[in-house]
Amino acid sequence: MRSIISLLLVVWLVIGAFAAFQRDYFTGKRATDCAGLGTIAVTIVAGPLNYVGANPKVDCDLPQPSR
Repeated sequence: MRSIISLLLVVWLVIGAFAAFQRDYFTGKRATDCAGLGTIAVTIVAGPLNYVGANPKVDCDLPQPSR
């Protein structure tokens, strides 16, 4: 039973990675900033939900250092 659940989890994440690849999230500047990395991560975790209308996005506002 554990191997079936593991296989389903891997398939779920592969589908999510493919959705991120189709949206060109791995190219350009998007893959190097906080919002881009967060969007890639939630897209992969969302898996097949990307193909039924989910389009997760992350917006990061990192604190600026004091002067």
